[in-house]
Amino acid sequence: MTKDFKTSFSVEQSANEVFNAVNDVRGWWSEKIDGVTDALDQEFTYQRKDLHKCTMKIVEFVPDKKVVWLVLDNYFSFTQDQSEWKDTRIEFEISETGGKTVLSFTHRGLVPEHECYNICFDAWTFYINESLKSLVTKGVGQPNPLVE
Repeated sequence: MTKDFKTSFSVEQSANEVFNAVNDVRGWWSEKIDGVTDALDQEFTYQRKDLHKCTMKIVEFVPDKKVVWLVLDNYFSFTQDQSEWKDTRIEFEISETGGKTVLSFTHRGLVPEHECYNICFDAWTFYINESLKSLVTKGVGQPNPLVE
C-alpha cells in the first residue's frame, strides 16, 4: 500500500474545464510562477517568499485526462533535508463518473516519513480542495499573491 499524499474532489464541470483549471497554475497555486504551465516538456518555477522554491517539468500532458509534473529541484527553508521533493511526481488525473468530473491528485514520493509532510499535507489539501476546486467551480481560486 502506498503512503503517497492523495486527495480528490468531484464537480459538475466538464473534464475540459477541470483540465484547463489545473494548468492555470497561477490561478490556484501562486501568482508568482515563472515559465509555461500548460504544455508538455515545459518547465516552471514556483516560489513562496523565502519559504519554498521548486522547479517543475511537465512530463505528461494528456488533454482532459492527466497532467504530471516532475520536481527537478526544490528548496524549503524549514527542513534539514532539501531532497524531500526532488524527483517526486505531482499527478493530476481527471475522470468522469456518474455525471461528475473527478480530479484525483497524487504527490508520488511525498510520504509521512518526510520532515515536510505535515506542512505539505495541509498546503496541498488547501490548494487542491479549496483553491483549485474554487477555480473550477467559481472561476476564481485562492493562489498566493504575486507580492507578499
